[in-house]
Amino acid sequence: MASARRLGWLLAALASLIAPGADATGWVSTPLENGWRFRLSPQDHSAVEHAQAAAWHPAKVPGHVHTDLLTNRLIPDPYAGAPEAGLQWIGLARWEYETRFDVDAATLRRARVDLVFEGLDTFAEVGLNGEKLLSADNSHRTWRIPVQGKLKARGNELRVVFDSPIRRLLPQVQAMPHKLAGNYPSPYGDEPKDAMTANFARKPGYHYGWDWGPRYVTAGLWRPVRLESWEGLRIADFHIRQHKVGADAAELTAELEIESEQAAVTAIRIAYANPDGKTAKTSKERKALQRGLNRISIPIRIAHPQRWYPAGYGKQALYRFSVEAEGQGGDRAQSSLRTGLRSVELRRDKDERGRGFAFVINGIPVFAKGANAIPFDAFPARVTQAQLRRVLESARDANMNMIRNWGGGYYESDAFFELADELGLMVWQDFMFGGGMQPGYDPDFRANVRAEARDQLRRLRNHPSIVLWCGNNEEETAWKDWGNGKKLDEVDPAFAAKVWAGYEQLFGRDLREVVAQEGGGVPYWSSSPSNDLDGPSNDTDNGDKHYWAVWAGSEPVENYLSETPRFMSEYGLQAWPEMSTIRSFAGADDLRIDSPVIRAHQKFLAGDGNQRLLHYIRAEYGEPRDFEDFVYLSRTLQAEGIELAALHHRASRPWTMGSLYWQLNDVWPGASWSSIDYYGRWKPLHFHARRFYADLAVAALRRDGETEVTLVSDRTGTVRGELRLRVLGFDGTTYRDERKPATLAPSSATRIAAYRDADLLGNADPRSTAAVFELLVDGRPVSRRIVYFGAAKTLVYPSAAVKQEWQKTASGHRLRLTATQGLVRALWMDFGNLDAEVSDNAFDLLPGETVSLTVSSPASFDELQRGLSLRWLNNHPR
Repeated sequence: MASARRLGWLLAALASLIAPGADATGWVSTPLENGWRFRLSPQDHSAVEHAQAAAWHPAKVPGHVHTDLLTNRLIPDPYAGAPEAGLQWIGLARWEYETRFDVDAATLRRARVDLVFEGLDTFAEVGLNGEKLLSADNSHRTWRIPVQGKLKARGNELRVVFDSPIRRLLPQVQAMPHKLAGNYPSPYGDEPKDAMTANFARKPGYHYGWDWGPRYVTAGLWRPVRLESWEGLRIADFHIRQHKVGADAAELTAELEIESEQAAVTAIRIAYANPDGKTAKTSKERKALQRGLNRISIPIRIAHPQRWYPAGYGKQALYRFSVEAEGQGGDRAQSSLRTGLRSVELRRDKDERGRGFAFVINGIPVFAKGANAIPFDAFPARVTQAQLRRVLESARDANMNMIRNWGGGYYESDAFFELADELGLMVWQDFMFGGGMQPGYDPDFRANVRAEARDQLRRLRNHPSIVLWCGNNEEETAWKDWGNGKKLDEVDPAFAAKVWAGYEQLFGRDLREVVAQEGGGVPYWSSSPSNDLDGPSNDTDNGDKHYWAVWAGSEPVENYLSETPRFMSEYGLQAWPEMSTIRSFAGADDLRIDSPVIRAHQKFLAGDGNQRLLHYIRAEYGEPRDFEDFVYLSRTLQAEGIELAALHHRASRPWTMGSLYWQLNDVWPGASWSSIDYYGRWKPLHFHARRFYADLAVAALRRDGETEVTLVSDRTGTVRGELRLRVLGFDGTTYRDERKPATLAPSSATRIAAYRDADLLGNADPRSTAAVFELLVDGRPVSRRIVYFGAAKTLVYPSAAVKQEWQKTASGHRLRLTATQGLVRALWMDFGNLDAEVSDNAFDLLPGETVSLTVSSPASFDELQRGLSLRWLNNHPR
């Protein structure tokens, strides 16, 4: 009977993926998501002007005050048109939320009952049945409050009141003789430009506005609320610490925190299932627990483990571990988790010029290919798992292996990291500090941050995808390189010294210590960019680099080839999304570069973003014909420019060991640096990324009249193939066609040739000729790079044409495109308002070349044919 009981427990535990702390026996979790209502506090200064909002209305939890106002038709859509200025009163107001709930008799009898808030944004007073329970001050923390003895069977009243973070903090900021540097001053007058409060609030920084998103200083119960109750035992934390993971064995420890209501000897069973789910092993130990919190460690050894690898390097093997604690009186508690076994190292080799920066996974130096991720919505509670999956699968499909979770947002949901684990996407995880300077000199502020960090590390540390914890985004470089530190030192050197000492304490010691204690062996890095507080902060020869001389500094795109860092963690070019996305927020009369709606969705305020785009467009392509042409050219510019930079980084291996462009996704529909827009639609950049991040790539990079050709391989074995060079006239004339053998060493960049323009062109006209470099493996082209001999606007293109051939197939539709009259450059296919996905897009067609594509869409065959429009550079003369 006992063995049958153990088998039943084991099968149930391994069949489920209960989050750490969850349990199917002695622990009950009751969501408190129903029956919520909200209102603008009647005593608030804005209640007279917004009287409708001061009445009670239904609310959604998890949610935000902006989305609740929108649902109740009290405000317009914050994303459509240009309503932003008129909605800033919301962030200055005091908001009240409440619900009523009943509690069953079994819960009332339990010895322990906790009220748990996974996210309160941000300054919140919590009361239950008229009794104050909590004053919260950190959006990024989990709040657990014992409420046994405070509940009743019927009509419990839970009330949460949110203060405006601006109004709460502004008096203390204004009282400072000298202010700390902030990020983006509000253009709307809701707070003074010389007294910004965001640095002092533990709240998502982007809510105060950024150069790719709106300013909506929201509030609310933005993550789940629940009651947890139990008898006797509760597993408060379950972690699999990985001491040493190799091909022969994985040396692990199951680390448990168990709350016990009494001192007792407890049986603890550990089980795990292999990634294939076919085998399971168990162990049992008896431990003497004291009343209160107990920390238990149980060693585990797995012979010949199946290891977790980043995408492109092996399988994403994931083990399932379960634990059961059973007391002498029959009390039981369970928990279960999923993790991957892998070793992770941030390698900092020294050389004659500095120190490198490379991620080493399972002993393999991995060139990091990817992008920076920002929040997926201004209001994160409405981000769906389908939305996350679409973007992260798109990252994997573009041959990315790393995502940097940028520090101005929030710590992503469990679903995000579960997807990253499954897809093999390494995660560089910033702590949530996005820029400016924090009051690290304040011990209470640091204690709050340490608690936040401990909460998040414990929640996320079992995810094998996380390979780095980084203290902040751009705070060190802002202090050292942007003049923030110098300006403060000039007016108050004592305070400047205090501010910097606080910074070093918080990011150099406090967070480093918490990561060492709780991070499960994942390395820590104090800031991005930095050399981990060792000398200059944004140094080409040391650590990671943010490079914004191109775009922010208006330098030419070709200057990407002049910057060769150890690890490029930010660089980017802006572009508009496609026209169907623009039409989601703008009417026909708004489709002008200078219209109020278009300007409202262009957030680059350090300079006029559209004028900056025009500067780059005019330099390479000439004058746009109209707004749609401006949009198309911005997207072409972005794709071709980032491709140049990324291939340069890859060709510079092993000096450079990472390339993360800014940015992957969007927070709302508008102009930004993303390669995937708010609705999940790929921009041309993302199609290019799939090619320039491929495991085999040819990097043919032209500068100053010379083209260097480097063959890049991320494969762990030797690859043999051919390099094919063709010099072609735009009309199809072949001037040169030759092949030579090529050997690509494992995980390498091999410089194979260099050509002066005269060597390639001979007597051909550079204005109408291209050099085509292709890497062939087993006789098939696996990568291609076309080199042009001048800015696009200086070239002489033929009047090309593209032939379309449609065919119905069992799985969808097939489209064949042929360049019938010469070169077709930067071809883009668009289906208007139809929901359609094409297997490839944003490419050049050589003269006479045919490509065969699949088109997936719920639209009919006839609708797709009618809806397709093609645009390319040389069919729209400027």
